[in-house]
Formats: sequence, C-alpha cells, structure tokens
Amino acid sequence: MDSCCMALKVNSHLVNARKDGFGNGDNAFLGERIRGSLNNSVWANQLKNSLRTDEKEKIKTGAFAVLTSNTPREAVTLQPRRVERRRIDPKNVASIILGGGAGTHLFPLTRRAAAPAVPVGGCYKLIDIPMSNCINSGINKIFVLTQFNSASLNRHLARTYYGNGVNFGDGCVEVLAATQTSGEAGKKWFQGTADAVRQFTWVFEDAKNWNIEYILILCGDHLYRMEYMELLQSHVDSDADITISCVAVDNSRASDYGLVKMDGRGRIVHFAEKPKDANLRAMQTDTTLLGLSPQAAMRSPYIASMGVYVFKTDILLKLLRWRYPTSNDFGSEIIPAAVMEHDVQAYIFRDYWEDIGTIKSFYEANLALTEEFPKFEFYDPKTPFYTSPRYLPPTKIDKCRIIDAIISHGCFLRECSVQHSIVGERSRLDYGVELQDTVMLGADYYQTESEIASLLAEGKVPIGIGRNTKIRNCIIDKNAKIGKDVVIANKDGVHEADRPDEGFYIRSGITIILEKATIEDGTVI
Repeated sequence: MDSCCMALKVNSHLVNARKDGFGNGDNAFLGERIRGSLNNSVWANQLKNSLRTDEKEKIKTGAFAVLTSNTPREAVTLQPRRVERRRIDPKNVASIILGGGAGTHLFPLTRRAAAPAVPVGGCYKLIDIPMSNCINSGINKIFVLTQFNSASLNRHLARTYYGNGVNFGDGCVEVLAATQTSGEAGKKWFQGTADAVRQFTWVFEDAKNWNIEYILILCGDHLYRMEYMELLQSHVDSDADITISCVAVDNSRASDYGLVKMDGRGRIVHFAEKPKDANLRAMQTDTTLLGLSPQAAMRSPYIASMGVYVFKTDILLKLLRWRYPTSNDFGSEIIPAAVMEHDVQAYIFRDYWEDIGTIKSFYEANLALTEEFPKFEFYDPKTPFYTSPRYLPPTKIDKCRIIDAIISHGCFLRECSVQHSIVGERSRLDYGVELQDTVMLGADYYQTESEIASLLAEGKVPIGIGRNTKIRNCIIDKNAKIGKDVVIANKDGVHEADRPDEGFYIRSGITIILEKATIEDGTVI
C-alpha cells in the first residue's frame, strides 16, 4: 500500500495564525521556534481539517505526526490520508510477442530459423527472454505471432512452455501463425508489426478474453530482464493511452531506433523512427533529466524506444481497425500518429537492454556474457530464464585451458584452449584446438565415438572442431563440421564477404561458419 504523508520535527512551536496562514514568527514552519498556541489555532484547525479522512471515502489512515509546544498538555495529532493506488491485475493483461520478420540483419543465422529462435548465451534462445519475463511478471496470457522460418521457433515453444513444470493456470501460450483467410485482404501475409496484430484482434474479443484491459506488445529478439508489472503499473498510474518503454542510447546506434522527445511530465511529444543526419541531431535531448550523470548524458544524448508498448485494449483496437486501418508498422506509422492524438507516456528503463538486431550486436552481446562482472546475467534465483529441458550430461573437460568462457551442457573438450568464448551444447573440441573471441552455437545431436572414428578413417569431417585448429573472431552455427589444422582468423581484415559455397560469410569483420557447413582439413580463412 502506497501512502502520502507529512514529516514534522518534534517540538516545533506553532505560530500565531491568521485566516490566510501564519502570522509573524521568529522563523518558519518545520522545526524552528515560532510563537503561539496550538489550542484554538486557526492554522492548526485548517491543517487538521485538510488531512482529515472523509468517512465516505474508502481511504485508510496510517502514519501520523504530533505537534507539541512548551505549554504542558498542549499537542495536536495529525493523521494524513493514506490513499490506495489502483493495483493492476496481471490477469487483465495479455502479451503479444512479435516473432520477427525475415531477419535479414541477422543473416545467415536466420537462413533456416526466425530471429527469436537464434541461440544465445550457450543454451537459450532469444524467444526465452520475453517469455520468461512474462512468466516472472505473472502474465500468463501470451500470444506469439510467427511468419518467417517459424518451424524451429514453434518446436522450441512447444517443448519448453507446454507443460514442463511451467504453470499458466487459466492462461495460455498460443502461437498465432500468419495465415490466409477469405476476402481480398485475407490473401496477404503480415505486412508489418501493426498489421500482424491487426489480423488477430479477433482473439481479444473471444469470451475468454473479454476481461483483458491492457495489451503488452514485445519484440522477440531483445536481451534484457524486466518486471513488466512495474511498466504496467506506471501506465495505470499515469492513466495513459499508450506507454512506451525507453532507454538512453549513444550516437553509434541511435539511428537504428525509434527516438522520442518528452515533456517534464513524461509525455512523449515527438517520435521519430530511425532518423538520419539533421533529423537525428534534432532528436538529441538532455538525458540528465533521466538521472544520468553529465558524463553519461554526453555519451548517451538520445532516448530510444525499446519496442515495448502497453496499450489500453480499446485504444489499440481503435487505432488498428478504424483510425489507421491501412498502417502496417507500429514504429514508423502507428506510434508517431498516436503521439499527436493520444496521451503517450514514456517509461524509463534503467537496466541492461540490447537489441540483437545485427550480427555485430549478436556477437558482442554474447561475448559480453563471459566477462567476470557482466552487465547482464541469465542467472537469477528469483527471476530465472526458462528454456527447453534437454537432459544432457555434464560437460567433460580433459586438461584444458579455459579463461573467461561459458561452456554449455553435454560438451567434450580435450586438451584445448578456450578464451573469451561461448561453447554451445554438445560441442566437441579435439586436441590442440584454440578458440578465442568465438561464439559456438553447438549441435542438435551427438555422434558416437565409433561414428567419429569411422568418419575420420574415411577422410570425412565429423561434427565439432578437429585437432590443432585455430579459430578467432568467429560465429560457428549449429552442426558445423570443422576439420583438423584449420585456421579461421580473417587475417586480411575483410569486412564483408559472401562465400556460401565454401561454407562461410563475413559480416562486420566477423566470420560466420554456416549451419551444417563442412570446412575441410587444412583450410585457411
């Protein structure tokens, strides 16, 4: 229960009162010596009356203050009103997780998988982030909109969140896949984030969903830990039509986001989607008002939308169906227009957040997890992140040198060196392997020792990394087969390259070994 109360120092002496307030006293009000009596004081009576609880109001009283004077037995007890906030009920909230588009900026990791199905942190998938945040926030009505390369995403959701000890009570986890329906409009696939939600607005008119007052819209490819109920409570407290969760960002990637400007009360007065040049500079703001130090504010002079939105249900339906029925995207169309017509509030998020929207951000966010004191950790006993139970054995490590690394379950490491790297599930690193600044996504299945020996005898390459191979500054996709005496280092510093026939791409100087690719013995990249 939140309260509104008043703090007064003990033995403050009340001034002679007039109708409009204080008379002339020695000094002022709190804690200083002033003349007069508490008994029959106009000011004291006014103060008591202003703090008196109206019996007709359902407001409870709690804390109190006592004014005393030098006169014996003279005191006034003040009981301020204790006002109840309207507490939001998670049962009245539904979350919609956007399953992502074609994922071109994460290509080639999204060749056969939707962006939310891309592995992260060794054993998780990106979709586990918003799913777990919802579960930890008590939100049990979750809808996932999917369209591109959704098979692996659907499979992961089914294995992880349908049963397996995750209790949704009267809630649900439903995959709403893009589909064609009758009519001319029904022949189109999702045209954007807003259009995807629009095509399934009928879901929130079902009898079982009539009590949904708020809709929380989330992205499926961001890395952060958030208590969504705090965001929703802020939305209710401000009585906003829409609330957007925002963070301060620096110059390097500001143009990749929707940027906002807000007034002193937190209301967003301007929203610009991925502005460039002069339009970008015009969105700079004083982020010290968000609590940043002057130095941090200089580094991060922009306020960016996280792509996390709270809508009143009726407002969302009105915007999508009647006000802007042809607008297809939230960031570039719906939100900028709504800012001009509705009360759109900013909720400032002050913890770690990363948009895994590019190969570079994916690579850097993963390797940041290996630091001694990372900015983000998957481990938290109170708010764990859930993922598919795979029932793998512990990793076996034999005479290895491991520094600042994450080694997932079910791996076999033999006399190798792993530094500042992530090794995914079921990975095999043979004798003499050196792995540095590398994200290895692991394998979907094991090959037995006899199968590996048979493949090597035939001159073939088994899944994993062969003897004496040196790899650095690399992402190795699932089920890759890398032979012995291979060097992957991009020594020439190539920034971009497409070599799918040879089993790799280079993006932002990072070498990406394709899923199921075979890199033959002795290859140098």
